[in-house]
Amino acid sequence: MPNWFSRWLPLKRALRPAPHVEAVALHNTHAWPNLAEAEAQSRVYQTSPWVYIAVNRIAEAAALVPLHVLRIEGDRRQQVIRHPLERLLEAPNPFLSGFELIEQTVGMLELTGNAYWFLAGDSSGTPVEIWPLRPDRVSIVPDARRFIKGYVYEVEGARVPLEAAEVVHFKRWHPANDYYGLSALEAARQSISTDRAMAEWNRNTFGQENGVPAGIVTIKDRLSEADLERVKREWRQSYGGPQRRTAFLTGDQISWQNIGLGHTDLDFLSGRRANRDEVLNLFGIPVGMLSENATEANATVAERLFIERTLWPKLVRIAARITTDLLPFWPGEAVARFEDIRPTDSQARLDEIRAAYPVLSINEIRQRYFQLGPVHWGEGSVSEQPSAISPDNHEATVSGETEATKRALLTADRCKLTADSQEVDRSSLKADSCSLSPLDELLAWERFTLKRWGRSQPRSFEVRALPEEVAFSVSAGLLAAGSPAEARQVFALARAELADRVPPPPPPPQ
Repeated sequence: MPNWFSRWLPLKRALRPAPHVEAVALHNTHAWPNLAEAEAQSRVYQTSPWVYIAVNRIAEAAALVPLHVLRIEGDRRQQVIRHPLERLLEAPNPFLSGFELIEQTVGMLELTGNAYWFLAGDSSGTPVEIWPLRPDRVSIVPDARRFIKGYVYEVEGARVPLEAAEVVHFKRWHPANDYYGLSALEAARQSISTDRAMAEWNRNTFGQENGVPAGIVTIKDRLSEADLERVKREWRQSYGGPQRRTAFLTGDQISWQNIGLGHTDLDFLSGRRANRDEVLNLFGIPVGMLSENATEANATVAERLFIERTLWPKLVRIAARITTDLLPFWPGEAVARFEDIRPTDSQARLDEIRAAYPVLSINEIRQRYFQLGPVHWGEGSVSEQPSAISPDNHEATVSGETEATKRALLTADRCKLTADSQEVDRSSLKADSCSLSPLDELLAWERFTLKRWGRSQPRSFEVRALPEEVAFSVSAGLLAAGSPAEARQVFALARAELADRVPPPPPPPQ
């Protein structure tokens, strides 16, 4: 059967520029944004407590996460210490801190779906300042060839043209707009309006109307028009309000009939809670983070969901835009990435590292799981290191313990690192002028580990004197150790490795 589609499109042809860019640009040339809508969205933030809580939680949490620059070297990414971009983000301009810049950026993204940075540079063309721009003042100028020709910043009727390279545009995805992002407030508009109406009704009930319900006043006695107006005026002055609906009927007597619905009838509190939950869910805030009935376990799970499924994707979006629009101003191939704050399953991580021992070198494990640079001794796998756990070399090591190891044990005893001692207090050791040698520290680490073996969340031991390769070998060995006996093997082999490096102590003075 012939392929009729191949008659219209060749099987192989050179790629061409996007043919739809010109049509999209021409379509949006006269479609200027409704800047008043963005201004109205900022007012919602000021008047809706749930919107304020949601946006504020996200923006402040994002501003706490540091941004790093990673240099790309082949298939590896190495962190750059104090990259110029990091220094610029710490102090974007003389009137703004780095925390405030990210807070404003994320807040504007949540409220309007758009956020803009203006890059102020020097004569070399490198950015030296970053100024956030209010989305309700920014308009995009389409271009048939480059898609975006530039931007216009409008303040009080004055229009300031901006070049496309001078502006970094962060935006959320919008299914019906080619240039502007979609605000979460658009999807939450009905719930927010309902909640604001309920809050206004509640204010009127207990404010202007003094909590008096709506009803009918029936006056059964016949009154003249002047007396009826006087009764109306006195009643409204005492019990009424501008939003009250009160009917007066003439008759022989005066009676009251309640025709309004109270808070209980309307299930007022449940309605407001439903609005709260819907607004928070639209912004990605788990209700368990704010609910008064949440248990500690629920709050912990809610916080983890917030970090993994709400905060982290937003940080990835911002870092990706910084990588494409801001980092090219500096030489070299690099990417921007926020510090990974996602909670990890410790047991699953340990299992993954253990499974990588036979197939990855130490340098690969250091880079992938610990974000550490390569070392000269890390080309082989963990099993090839001198401190590998092996029953044969364990017996040889234990039986052949050197005099240097014994001297280390004596030094540890002098430093009061006995087997039944409590946690080593380094400050007190320093005060006693008892500095630990590498062998002393290894012995302290062993007793520290065995004392805490089996605890659900063991504390880490701070290494100061041990060589880096020995400390890493011990750490890797402890990850693989499944019992205290195997942990003792790790330390015994490490002592043997260190024994020949420790010089004998000086002879005592005569």
